[in-house]
Amino acid sequence: MSGTDRTIVPGTGGPSVILVESQLGENIGMCARAMLNNGLGDMRLVQPRDGWPNPRAKSAASGADTVLESARVFESTPAAIADLTHVYAASARPRDMIKPVLTPRRAVADMRRIVAEGGTVGIMYGGERAGLSNDDIACADTVVQIPLNPGFSSLNLSHAVAVISYEWFQSADETAPAVLPAGRTQPATKEELINFFLRLEAALDECGFFHVVEKRAIMVRQVRNIFQRTGLMEQEVKTLHGILSCLIRRP
Repeated sequence: MSGTDRTIVPGTGGPSVILVESQLGENIGMCARAMLNNGLGDMRLVQPRDGWPNPRAKSAASGADTVLESARVFESTPAAIADLTHVYAASARPRDMIKPVLTPRRAVADMRRIVAEGGTVGIMYGGERAGLSNDDIACADTVVQIPLNPGFSSLNLSHAVAVISYEWFQSADETAPAVLPAGRTQPATKEELINFFLRLEAALDECGFFHVVEKRAIMVRQVRNIFQRTGLMEQEVKTLHGILSCLIRRP
């Protein structure tokens, strides 16, 4: 569909779009097109199967070159989301994890609130074959489910990106940003949370908490989900580090 006004510089901003283990360059290009249609500009790629840059992505982007040229590649999901304070996972199901599940419309309202409070947000999408892994979803704070015809709910990767990006674009308003109360720190980034998680898990390994090896991965995800649901601030994570240091030093 044509209609682009070439005299207008396309605006970009909003949530980051994280594509985890995407397989086809064409799909990455169509995601870039959907993003720029809706004013999003920050694309992050986690281990794209066919490498990067990908000429097939450029041809499928239909002119959304600015998104592709600024796209960044990461070796892991934690690295891709390290600087974000709240991450949403686009998934058909929460995989038996206790996480808030929102529609795209409610999710973007939540994103607007977080951004207004000084936070940074991103939306993760899984690869075409299997979607996001359990470990990827465990890194997220909220699951986004797109309600569709239950008899035929399969979406192309770029369609999913387009639906949520469109909701973000349509939700724009002129409300003044919220001001954090005096003395309140900023939301903790994923990097700060993951550093705490790794330290806590090492201490739990040391004291024998994960004594059933086969269940360790599931228990780690459960522990991380407990803390991710609380919306921790930077200072609160520092306090948790202090509590952990005190407990570790105890004879």
